[in-house]
Amino acid sequence: MPPRHPYRRLRPAKSHLPEVGISEEGNIRSLHLGSDTIQSSMNVDHPSELVLSYSRAMMGWLLFAETPLKHITQIGLGGGSFARWIDSYLPDTKQTAIDINPQVIAVARSLFELPHEGENFEIIEADGAEYIKVFRHNTDVILVDGFDGEQIIDALVEEPFFQDCRNALSPDGVFVTNWWSGDQRYQRFVERLLNVFDGRVLELPAESHGNVAVMAFQSSPKEQNLDNLKKRAEKLSEKYGLDFKRMLADLKANNQNNGKNFYL
Repeated sequence: MPPRHPYRRLRPAKSHLPEVGISEEGNIRSLHLGSDTIQSSMNVDHPSELVLSYSRAMMGWLLFAETPLKHITQIGLGGGSFARWIDSYLPDTKQTAIDINPQVIAVARSLFELPHEGENFEIIEADGAEYIKVFRHNTDVILVDGFDGEQIIDALVEEPFFQDCRNALSPDGVFVTNWWSGDQRYQRFVERLLNVFDGRVLELPAESHGNVAVMAFQSSPKEQNLDNLKKRAEKLSEKYGLDFKRMLADLKANNQNNGKNFYL
């Protein structure tokens, strides 16, 4: 067994923000926020790999993407898993990552092999719920992964935030968020999202741990036929090294459809 380096704290954080820690086990380096719960993980031998199942599920929206993406916004940088994956697999897509915690940003920069910061990738230290308001129908995907170490941040599950995100998205844009199905408020969150996005919402459970990637669509996806999506899933699985066939099967099992098409 490789030596285990237990979770350790790195500098005290600002009083209102959880402190950041890291742990290492074998070739997996993980980021924590104020607890031993893992928020983000990186395979130090293959940094672009999406180690955690919820992060893989949050790429399920690619099944419905029709055109090349110009810009992706991330609310919650964490250990930079999405930033590394997008940089490797969608290299022509510009990224903006927003995080409120300067310590998270510092640790991610120093220990988590982020892409080069420049024209294609920028990090903004800000409140994501406020910063998203600067976009006006000019970001294609919004990825939200905002936990404070114990539970999701309240501002990121309110209808005004969802409306701001919808205003930020391009005409065929997608909002994707990571929620915990065991949260007693989970169904309430989904209902708010359904309300703001006119019912165009899909839930994709991660392979483990009770996380759910919840997607909301600015407009109805052009392709909703399950047979056509299955062919697309096979191609995407080869292209990106993620199991889109499993994702599609789980989407079918967990969302309304008539056996041939989704209803979005």
